[in-house]
Amino acid sequence: MHKRTYKYRIYPTRKQQQAMNTMLDECRWLYNHLLEERQALWEEHGESTSLYHQIDSFRALKEERPSLKDVHSQVLQNVAVRLDLAFKAFFRRVKNGEDPGYPRFRGKFRYDSFTYPQWGNGCKIENGRLYLSKIGHVKIILHRPFTGTPKTGTVRRTPTGKWFVTISCEVEAQPLPSQDVEATVGIDVGLESFATLSTGEKIENPRFFRQEEKELAKAQRRFAKTEKGTPERQKRRKVVARVHERITNKRHDFIHQHSHRIVERFAVIAVEDLHTNRMVHNHCLAKSIHDAAWSEFFSALTYKAAYAGRQFVAVNPAYTSQDCHRCGHRQAKTLSERTHRCPCCGLVLDRDHNAALNIWRLGLQSLRTHSVEAAGFLIPAE
Repeated sequence: MHKRTYKYRIYPTRKQQQAMNTMLDECRWLYNHLLEERQALWEEHGESTSLYHQIDSFRALKEERPSLKDVHSQVLQNVAVRLDLAFKAFFRRVKNGEDPGYPRFRGKFRYDSFTYPQWGNGCKIENGRLYLSKIGHVKIILHRPFTGTPKTGTVRRTPTGKWFVTISCEVEAQPLPSQDVEATVGIDVGLESFATLSTGEKIENPRFFRQEEKELAKAQRRFAKTEKGTPERQKRRKVVARVHERITNKRHDFIHQHSHRIVERFAVIAVEDLHTNRMVHNHCLAKSIHDAAWSEFFSALTYKAAYAGRQFVAVNPAYTSQDCHRCGHRQAKTLSERTHRCPCCGLVLDRDHNAALNIWRLGLQSLRTHSVEAAGFLIPAE
């Protein structure tokens, strides 16, 4: 079974929006309260508490704060689950020696979603509308039907004031037909070109953030000059959010289109196992790396490949740009050298194409697919 999410735009009335905003405020208050409780317990007594112990305290909390009764009980329980997951992730990072990042209190506009963890209990589709407990029937644009078994429903408010619901479903894998499918591909990502395939094809880097950078800077300057706490500042904050939203939407559309085409076309997909969080320490390239969104691209390839019955493998990226894919000779290169010239075998090839061929080779090795021709696979042309 695979998890698949479906996102739909919803249009609550003004009264429903007020109720949903109130629910977000109550969930934010509860999250901060539970976090404060955990902190105080540890600092004063050196003890920790459990998820279920905190959930058991909700009955007493509702007596102290009656407004919590306006939120569905399972939505409140999900708040405690979110905090518990945040602490588990914190302890995991501590154990692995990473930057731990202790869970933080949520300020205003920093808690933007609530989840009904059991579909049908407080959240369901009735007569073409979305029913939400404590809110009512909300207009929804079902632009495509969801498939599988719905499990959860998450309502989210965007920084621009739009509302969406994400329905998570359990679905069976639907392998794509294998006829007319090329066997394997290696993909090298970069900044000059977004991606280079081992077939020699390139996907151009759209640089969506760079396109909107001047417009964003202009909106941010106007926002910064506005006095805090005024209605005008709220309006200009939304202008900044709209620019960010436009960049995000363009990037998501680009990534989903190209990842879908690759999954449809190839049976085995090999990519680099990149750690972009470490790469952005280079301040000269950090903005461009974030703009390229390689991690999001690889994530889309991963779940699309699993759903379509394709094989996906991430290989060690070390020396893939320096090794000659034909003879294996290793030659150091600067980032400005865009052509691979091997002094041993005389191969002259685009640097990124050579790296993609190395990734393709490593991907086959990791899958133990050495007899490529015997299996009927297609070897990429140089």
